[in-house]
Amino acid sequence: MNDAAQLAGRVAAVRAFNRLYTGVIGVLDEGPADAEYSLPEARVLFELAHQDPMPVTDLRKRLELDAGYASRLLARLESRGLIVRERSEEDARRQLVRPTTAGRDAFAVLNRRSSEQIGGLLRRFADEDQQRLLTAMRTIGDLVGDRRRDPALVLRPPRPGDLGWVVERHGALYAREYGFDARFEALVARAAAGFLDRHDDPKQAFWIAELDGERVGSIGCERGEDGAAQLRLLLLEPSARGHGVGKRLVAECVSFARAHGYRAVELWTMSALTAAHAIYRAAGFELVKEEPHDGFGPALVQQFWRLEF
Repeated sequence: MNDAAQLAGRVAAVRAFNRLYTGVIGVLDEGPADAEYSLPEARVLFELAHQDPMPVTDLRKRLELDAGYASRLLARLESRGLIVRERSEEDARRQLVRPTTAGRDAFAVLNRRSSEQIGGLLRRFADEDQQRLLTAMRTIGDLVGDRRRDPALVLRPPRPGDLGWVVERHGALYAREYGFDARFEALVARAAAGFLDRHDDPKQAFWIAELDGERVGSIGCERGEDGAAQLRLLLLEPSARGHGVGKRLVAECVSFARAHGYRAVELWTMSALTAAHAIYRAAGFELVKEEPHDGFGPALVQQFWRLEF
């Protein structure tokens, strides 16, 4: 398929999704809310409900409105008694806009209707499918919107299904980025099964990292040899890079090992994983030895790292 045909197919897919989604959320419906307020009017009331007062220039930038259209839109809302415009006391050149009591009441009605509509949509799905839907929405938002610079990072114990996700993501990511074959995924599956088999061992732990509720990483700490802990299954999704997730996961593993009486933390890794090596070095690990390894497809060097307490 040539590039033009491929792009045309993808454009058609996006347009089909847009038609589906506008139907799902009722953009074209002629219900009471839609009859009373246009979508831009509702958006203005929403923004003013969360920042009162707001400079008109900030409102225009947030909604990406040109000056002429914004002026006409605000004039309509002002004529209906929903907003007022006034000059800033600090700078007379700046115009501020604020909602009236009627405007706040109108927003409350719109907000309640919207919450009821979306709640009804979500209740059609089981909890797992709701999570899938929200994850897909976050992905779209990250790619086409202004990505949050400070997403909330949470480390938690694994839930049912999480270790299967760890195996799947290791297999997919390492095949794509390093050319590892199915033998690597099999190794990860055995390691994950070991954690599950020993889930009640108080001297082992496993963590799943989430950013804004989406799984983005993992790490495990288990018994090694000669009083050392072993760091296993460090995973970091590409979408999580740059947020300190890998550093936090390694720090959690090291802290657990110290608290549970281990005298060191050890790990085996591959020479190609340079980003992980930087995290290990920053945490105080030292490279102890290297040896050839070709068990996953490409010829690699296997590395042994250790952190003494």
